[in-house]
Amino acid sequence: MAQIFDLSSVGFIKRIVIGSSTPNEIYDENKVKADMDFLNQFLTNFPKGKIIACEKNFNILNIGEHQVVQQWVVYHVGFPKNLYG
Repeated sequence: MAQIFDLSSVGFIKRIVIGSSTPNEIYDENKVKADMDFLNQFLTNFPKGKIIACEKNFNILNIGEHQVVQQWVVYHVGFPKNLYG
């Protein structure tokens, strides 16, 4: 049976951005894969974290006559405080 993750035991939170949050940065498939691998390391390796929150953001940019929608997701990964205390 899975152990319940208690939020009161969280002592450290890592914030990981997936997607383009800056307009002057080109975000390609290689960067997406690298960021997803980075997130997966925190969820599978020791110390194993849990996603405790997720932010979904967007920005609408006007570039000349065109509108560009820029999107990114921020994952908050929590770790038990006894590992960092």
